[in-house]
Amino acid sequence: MNPPSGRLIVIGTPIGNLSDISPRACQALATADLIAAEDTRHSGLLLQHLGLKKSFLSVQKFNEAARESEIIERIRSGQTIALITDSGMPAISDPGERIVRAVRRENLPVEVIPGPSAPIHALIASGLPALPFYFGGFLPPKSGGRLKELTVAATRDHTSIYFESPHRLSKTLAVLVEVFPSDSRICVARELTKKFEEVFVGTPAEVAAHFGEKAKGEITLVLSPFSP
Repeated sequence: MNPPSGRLIVIGTPIGNLSDISPRACQALATADLIAAEDTRHSGLLLQHLGLKKSFLSVQKFNEAARESEIIERIRSGQTIALITDSGMPAISDPGERIVRAVRRENLPVEVIPGPSAPIHALIASGLPALPFYFGGFLPPKSGGRLKELTVAATRDHTSIYFESPHRLSKTLAVLVEVFPSDSRICVARELTKKFEEVFVGTPAEVAAHFGEKAKGEITLVLSPFSP
């Protein structure tokens, strides 16, 4: 008798424009037995857009560890579980890494269907050196940690990429003016793939002046490498 053919499918979803979801991702969502989603209400809107009705399992940062055993048992029983987050690729500053690691540890199949990624999108759009690059996820929310991280980025010999909250952007840009060379290049990419997408590149002072105290939407920062 052949073992059950269950598996985990990690699916990249749109970061803003719902038209960016791939046919392969749509097919996987349509045929999955269950969808493990970061926010079931948010993902419900995506499935509604696709004309799909599926059962959800909530998997977010506060319960990811508790969901491991249930997902593993479902896969062992032959179910196909689709893992998605609110946007982009699971496990990249989003839940998913722990689930994938647990499934791999049990030697169960894991399939990845790639999709949009804000860090890669912003890096390409910025025109800054693409290889190598460092992605640090979200900047520390506290001022001391943020200053420490950006001071390190200012000395790094390759491009740095971070996520930042729009509410903290002005403070972060003020730090960049302080610790980065005045002629370095900084990119703020916001609302990527959406109607009001903006990719602004300039010196730290130019970027800080452009955004002032106000910024809206999802923010990705791309910081040029140190150039002696």
